[in-house]
Amino acid sequence: MEDQASSKSIILNNGLYYGLILVLTSLITYALGMHLDPTAGYISLAILVVIVIAFPIIGISKFKKDNGGFMSWSQGVKIGIGIILIGTVISLIYQHIFTGFIEPDFYKQVEEVTRTGLVDSGLSEEQIDAQLEMQGKFQGTIIGDALGLLFMTFIGFVVSAIIAAVKKHSEEDAY
Repeated sequence: MEDQASSKSIILNNGLYYGLILVLTSLITYALGMHLDPTAGYISLAILVVIVIAFPIIGISKFKKDNGGFMSWSQGVKIGIGIILIGTVISLIYQHIFTGFIEPDFYKQVEEVTRTGLVDSGLSEEQIDAQLEMQGKFQGTIIGDALGLLFMTFIGFVVSAIIAAVKKHSEEDAY
């Protein structure tokens, strides 16, 4: 049971830090007035890629160290996915606060930017309307949130599975 409590605190701490970095990245791009700029989107994506790999590594390594150098693959995967899930939920909650209170017209602004980009790329008005209608079905909805959470859980599983496979060390391996 001691390992359970240890893994729970590692998951919570690293998940909170992961979510905090996601929120801070979003707040910084908004404060700089770049929240609709594609360059800020690329920067945010690069930060996401780095932290979605770094935080499971940090959490899994800490658990293994605290557990006397032993860790099973399943324990590592559980820790990695837990970190990603908590951080993603924090990010989703922030996103709803952002679009509901901080910038209520955010989705309208995104639609305008998207429409301009689609017009510039030469799409017809029907194609543009269909694209924007599909986009609108997922923005700020439970379905969109669920798909985002599911996608990040899958990414967290893949990253954690690889890290846990590399770092696993059981008592049987020691003999």
